[in-house]
Amino acid sequence: MSTYRRITDIQACIRSGGTSCVQLVSEYIARIEENKHLNAFLEVWVEEALERARHIDQKFKSGTHGRLAGAIIGIKDNLAYKGHKVSAASKILEGFESLYTATAVQRLLDEDAIILGRTNCDEFAMGASNENSAFGPVKNAADYERVPGGSSGGSAVAVQANMVHATLGSDTGGSIRQPAAFCGLFGIKPTYGLISRWGLLAYASSFDQIGPLTHSLEDNMLLTEIMAGPDEHDATVSDRPAPRYENVASSKKYTFAVMRQAIEHPGLDPEVKSATESIIASLQANGHTVTYFDFEYLDYLVPTYYVLTTAEASSNLSRYSGLLYGHRSQHATDLESTFTLSRSEGFGEEVKRRIMLGTFVLSSDYYDAYYSKAQKVRRIIKNRTREVLSNADAIFIPTTSTPAFKMGEKSKNPIAMYLADLFTVQANIAGNCAISIPTATTASGLPIGMQLMCGEFEEQNLYSMSSEILRACK
Repeated sequence: MSTYRRITDIQACIRSGGTSCVQLVSEYIARIEENKHLNAFLEVWVEEALERARHIDQKFKSGTHGRLAGAIIGIKDNLAYKGHKVSAASKILEGFESLYTATAVQRLLDEDAIILGRTNCDEFAMGASNENSAFGPVKNAADYERVPGGSSGGSAVAVQANMVHATLGSDTGGSIRQPAAFCGLFGIKPTYGLISRWGLLAYASSFDQIGPLTHSLEDNMLLTEIMAGPDEHDATVSDRPAPRYENVASSKKYTFAVMRQAIEHPGLDPEVKSATESIIASLQANGHTVTYFDFEYLDYLVPTYYVLTTAEASSNLSRYSGLLYGHRSQHATDLESTFTLSRSEGFGEEVKRRIMLGTFVLSSDYYDAYYSKAQKVRRIIKNRTREVLSNADAIFIPTTSTPAFKMGEKSKNPIAMYLADLFTVQANIAGNCAISIPTATTASGLPIGMQLMCGEFEEQNLYSMSSEILRACK
């Protein structure tokens, strides 16, 4: 089957009679079957998707179709879709079906997107490799021995291997951008509050954001625009009117601020560093300004992030008790053993590790030493980020310090795995928007992604500058 880079290409082909929604769904289903070994999908809604495709084909004929008609989408398994299973790739939600649809998902459906299935992920979005799923790891389509990144690894591979046109993921500390970089895709972490979190199974509520993974910058922009805007169900979403992003082409000359500690980091892969320096040179040759800044808090990013997110996770995941829904231990004999055994059996090792860490930093003896101090450091990081962006249009650094690493390489060392988030957590701590842009490949064919970060609600600038990064890669 053809690989369509843009939704507009799909719609043009449908209008010309070259394909149909039913044909597209059938071809994607066949691709999913061919690529079962990648373990990207946990469930595919075949009959439902085909029925919806028939309905949208009729809307094409009558000219009443929405902006996403013909787009076949996968959703990460932590997004609610009424009447469908959602498990966050965890056994604790075994057999659970959602009673409502996430706002972000509903807005795609309202524009005639077809949801084909739910994609695999790290359990409760906790991971940087997609090796923590209760249903097995996801493999990178570029190299089956390597990870796709996490936690939205299934969503990334589903697009990478052309099993759907685009997917939704969630980003708490890089969980969209890191898989996008490892799989050669565009992946955005929108400004906190741009897109409603209603219907997203919470990991860390003050960090989580929903965003798309796509082949093209244009599709990424379109999906973000459609999902954005106020929502009465989410008190944390902005009340700004829904945005309308314009054509990203621009003649403006930008100032890109490069974090010196990132490109001089001892752990930066030589090929990633070379790609970064090449783009910097091209940006300057194209008339843009590149400045360098020192970010003295780089070593504090990951500790701050993990203190705060594990604290929020220990609170958010306390609702999964085995009492009302999901997994309940067959060995339980009373209320206490129901809670203890159900959670011990239902949660995976990484989730239990983070719950315990979060409970520890929130305990009365350590609250001031860890949680309270981390909140103060978060404010310092946010202020410093704003200061840098007051003198530049965007911060430019690699999305990840290395290309995709091998399966099992870091799974036995939680600290090494946590450091895989080093370049991505800043945007979540500060609440800024950031995007990973596919820019190059290594000599062995592994994708390399570059990251741009802009100020709050500056997605339009982020997309415009992304197009300049793409020009610099040519």
